[in-house]
Amino acid sequence: MKLSYQGIQERAAWERAGVALPRFDWEAMQARTQKEPIWLHFGAGNLFRGYIAALQNDLLNQGLADRGIVAADTFDFDILDKVYTPFDNMTLMVSLLPDGVFQKEVIASVAQGLRAGDAFPADMEALRAVFRSPSLQLVSFTITEKGYALQNLQGEFLPAVQADLERGPNRCTHTMSLAAALLLERFRAGGTPVAMVSMDNCSHNGERLRTGVLTVAKQWQRRGHVPDAFCAWLQDETQVSFPWTMIDKITPRPAKAVEEALAGAGIEDMAPIVTGRNTFIAPFVNAEKPQYLVVEDRFPNGRPPLERAGVYLTDRDTVNKTERMKVNTCLNPLHTALAVFGCLLGYISIAAEMADPELRSLVENLGCREGLPVVADPGILSPERFLREVLDKRLPNPFLPDTPQRIATDTSQKMAVRFGQTIQSYLARPDLDPAGLTCVPLTIAGWLRYLLAVDDSGAAMECSRDPMLPALQARLAGVELGRPETAPDQVLAPILSNAVLFGVDLRRAGLAEKIGNMLREMLAGPGAVRATLKRYR
Repeated sequence: MKLSYQGIQERAAWERAGVALPRFDWEAMQARTQKEPIWLHFGAGNLFRGYIAALQNDLLNQGLADRGIVAADTFDFDILDKVYTPFDNMTLMVSLLPDGVFQKEVIASVAQGLRAGDAFPADMEALRAVFRSPSLQLVSFTITEKGYALQNLQGEFLPAVQADLERGPNRCTHTMSLAAALLLERFRAGGTPVAMVSMDNCSHNGERLRTGVLTVAKQWQRRGHVPDAFCAWLQDETQVSFPWTMIDKITPRPAKAVEEALAGAGIEDMAPIVTGRNTFIAPFVNAEKPQYLVVEDRFPNGRPPLERAGVYLTDRDTVNKTERMKVNTCLNPLHTALAVFGCLLGYISIAAEMADPELRSLVENLGCREGLPVVADPGILSPERFLREVLDKRLPNPFLPDTPQRIATDTSQKMAVRFGQTIQSYLARPDLDPAGLTCVPLTIAGWLRYLLAVDDSGAAMECSRDPMLPALQARLAGVELGRPETAPDQVLAPILSNAVLFGVDLRRAGLAEKIGNMLREMLAGPGAVRATLKRYR
């Protein structure tokens, strides 16, 4: 059996393999989407394929939608060339249940895949045509936190962004610049309203997207590249809205066990590939079953009935509370703590880490003792129940092949949200004292220890990709395992005082000395990370 439109015509064979198939007219969906697109998405990776595309697939199956999604990617074109096009843009979704059952479904809601780059003029013109179409209702994004960054830690525009600002909207490489340029196309075509919807796993994602697009547009305005009226249109949220969202679904790298199970069921060509950008991806997506998407309901040109696919549509305050619950407290900080210490302790499985008494204690206390006191109940989801599901069911799921090495990617982009927000909340509450925090500063100290690229046994360790890795490692160049004195407060101060990195100046918050002491404890020698975790358990 082959994953393609022709391949799934052999319905009986797929159904014998336990695979749910689309119940809608795929060819008609494609034709309608080409004529009157309603949804464009940037970021063609697993979260989109395994969750967001599945939402529209569900609506198509229910007869509540008749058009699919146009997917675009600005970073890794191999994804489209190697796991979209050969499979007619279809994905085999595999949900990994804690009892070992694999639920399988073909997701066929992606009508087209477009490479958003100057080397692909036909794709770029197709993108512009989508933006010019009055039928377009929403443009969504899963481009990771770093995709919104326009400046470095010194507040200077990144080289690619600076080049986009100088050249103007005709040739853009950064996603924020490209989004602004495409919105200019829509403005020139009549300015039909549209919603720009970040679905990335980061705090205040809608505000980040709005700030990124407006920053580029205003810089172009100053340089004479765009008219004043364009910036006025962009800032009118009855015309261009930037809803906030909270998204939650763990979509790890493709697992060998899943690949083998699919091959054993007779499904061909499921082997993962490594792209030129070092993305490890497969024609299938394996992920946990639990999923949450909470969306601020501001769509000035209409929207699909997402609530019929399980999406929470609500107001901004509720989105903010659910996002803070998850990103600042109940999941993401726990993930980052497990990532940092899992790498140092040689783990290659998040689930295995949850069986480690020191690490289990760390994340229990991080979430329950230090996080919950500053969480406002969003009403639609209980923080306590959400956290217990994370601790007792989701993270320990032995069939979810997630690794600390994957989670450790881009940690510098996450620290301000996952820990800085909690520290700020403690600073803002007269009944709470950040000096009483233990697990938050311990995790920050653990991350600094991780940046040395030496594990707890003293062996060399590869750090995951991170845009700030070279600069941070240069700051810590003289710090050595076995020599705690090489990490005095004055060496750490430039890092710990960086409010861009942590969302707060850790010296002014009264935590820099504690973090420095914890780091020096972890530098005592081989085994010191484990010993430090035991000491603070």
